Amino acid sequence: QVQLVESGGGLVQPGGSLRLSCAASGRACNSYSLGWFRQAPGKEREFVAFRNSGGISTVYADSVRGRFTYSKDNAKNTVYLQMNSLKPEDTAVYFCAARLILGGPWDYWGQGTQVTVSS
Repeated sequence: QVQLVESGGGLVQPGGSLRLSCAASGRACNSYSLGWFRQAPGKEREFVAFRNSGGISTVYADSVRGRFTYSKDNAKNTVYLQMNSLKPEDTAVYFCAARLILGGPWDYWGQGTQVTVSS
């Protein structure tokens, strides 16, 4: 199985930047795929970014495209979410998730890290 631990959340002013990290363990990096999701208070969980089935490009939610960037450091078994030009509506708990098969179900989830965008 895969264990996931998110970090890097905090309080950020509108227009600011933040980089989230998700450390993975339990399997080799090439044995699974990682993606980012978020859940705002009173709302359903939504996807933020993940690699497509071919692993060639990254799929972003319309609300974050152009502002957020997904990246991975295989040596550290860690994925990142660089968030720029943050808006109050980006406030949410951010989760990383893992799936063993590209295009398959998201089987493993981290505990989440809180991101609050406010003056």
